[in-house]
Amino acid sequence: MDIAWHDKPANHAKARCLAAQAQEAGAELLVMPEMFSTGFSMDVSITAEPIDGPTPELLRALAREMSMAIIGGFVLSRGTGRPQNVALAVGRDGRDLALYRKIHLIALLDENRSYDAGVSPEPFHIGKVGTACFICYDLRFPELFRAVADRCALMVIIASWPFERQGHWDVLLKARAVENQCYVLGVNRVGQGGGHVFTGGSAIIDPLGRVITHAGEVETLMLADIDPAEVHRVRTEMPFLRDRKPPMSF
Repeated sequence: MDIAWHDKPANHAKARCLAAQAQEAGAELLVMPEMFSTGFSMDVSITAEPIDGPTPELLRALAREMSMAIIGGFVLSRGTGRPQNVALAVGRDGRDLALYRKIHLIALLDENRSYDAGVSPEPFHIGKVGTACFICYDLRFPELFRAVADRCALMVIIASWPFERQGHWDVLLKARAVENQCYVLGVNRVGQGGGHVFTGGSAIIDPLGRVITHAGEVETLMLADIDPAEVHRVRTEMPFLRDRKPPMSF
């Protein structure tokens, strides 16, 4: 998605258009990038909204209208403390499935000065598919993904990952899939905003680390099938996860 900087109405309208295209294509899950309604901004006067604000309410309405699960990122305001960068997962009935609060905040871009971090992953199910959602910088921290591997066949990363480190994004998506023997879905924005250029690279990776589909650097609707039976097959035939040792300190 090419996000219009600080323009919620324009981004909401685009999200509705993309949701309609996804529904027409038969999608059961639609995923949109980190802070898709504003762009990755540190201006909390623009980004922050309550849990019943226009962006989460849009996600719920689209899920009900299109009869599909939706994941999207926005900034959650709070009664106490600073806002949080979150990913909301909504079921096809419009009910919330999970609200993940980004754990790793990138100090290089002063995110930690504007937002408060979350404390734990929030695994959930889309139908029978165990799923967990993470946000952008989290991708650099494999221990976070490993902590929920046994409960997940699908790991979703929504992002605003800049082009300067595009090569890292491409490698790390594959690494998380191989390490955890599950599907990894990375959704990154494209375009420009906040002084940064974003070249996408959204991709769906299978449990063996193979790229099923790759979106490139232009706005597009990327489609692929997720088969949880493939996760079971890979983990059964190559039971590497069973050989894990407890966390160690040296």
